[in-house]
Amino acid sequence: MTETTNLLTIGLAQIAPVWLNRNATLAKVNQYVQQAAAQGCQLVVFGEALVPGYPFWLELTDAARFNSSLQKEIFADYAEQSIQLEAGHLNELCATAATNRIAIYLGTIERAVDRGGHSLYCTLVYIGPDGQIGSVHRKLMPTYEERLAWSAGDGHGLRTHRLGAFCVGGLNCWENWMPLPRAALYGQGEDLHIAVWPGATRNTVDITRFIALESRSFVASVSGLMRRSDIGSSAPWRELMSAHSPEVLADGGSCLAGPDGQWLIAPAPAEETLLVATIDHREVLRERQNLDVSGHYARPDVTRLEVNRQRQNVLRLVD
Repeated sequence: MTETTNLLTIGLAQIAPVWLNRNATLAKVNQYVQQAAAQGCQLVVFGEALVPGYPFWLELTDAARFNSSLQKEIFADYAEQSIQLEAGHLNELCATAATNRIAIYLGTIERAVDRGGHSLYCTLVYIGPDGQIGSVHRKLMPTYEERLAWSAGDGHGLRTHRLGAFCVGGLNCWENWMPLPRAALYGQGEDLHIAVWPGATRNTVDITRFIALESRSFVASVSGLMRRSDIGSSAPWRELMSAHSPEVLADGGSCLAGPDGQWLIAPAPAEETLLVATIDHREVLRERQNLDVSGHYARPDVTRLEVNRQRQNVLRLVD
């Protein structure tokens, strides 16, 4: 893959996790990466927090009750199944990316060693086609009840990556509604925007086309799935959660819009699928003719954005 071609084939992997089972979910992700590569994809994207799963229990088990022994038990299970890059949890996936020369965006829950190793972050990981981790973006602001499980991230992962003719960047779920983080990616040349979601057509159906029209970029929204049957019964709290759960907790809605705001893939129904499309960078150039929010339509002498990309930490060791 070189910049000599304008074309890029991307896969939108709309799947359910093996919920709160890191190893089994990673094995499933690995299979879909290989499937995407076999269909000619040069990039494959997975939903928010897919490994090991989104914290759907929060609104079903009275999660805001302070000092709850039940919530402590659930959190401990969640933390044990989370991702630690330093432990090599993504090494096999990186090897698959390198072998197949395919890039990956993967939504994870990260137990960050550089923040003490016990708090959790909703982290979007980019793995390049060389198998190297290119960015680790911790969600800037968890949404509503998510703050009961996830910590606030920082700007370190607000980065774009060159992929053939395209410049690709990504955000987690509702931070796609945050104008300044979007602008931070636009300003770095982004023309393929990745938006990952736990899974809800109500989220993806409007904002996907809006971001495409605002940025004159291709926009891929990729969602997970979650059904009551995915909760499992391996712990009493899972049975409690199932008793209060609707049949479908996350209904997909993965989709792809072109830089003119038109659907290339309309929001998908609630089923596991790999959606594949080939996009043409020339379409970006066509639409930027009359609007380029970081270029000819910007006024940096009037308004500009400052981005702090330092990884935030409470400790600086001097030996």
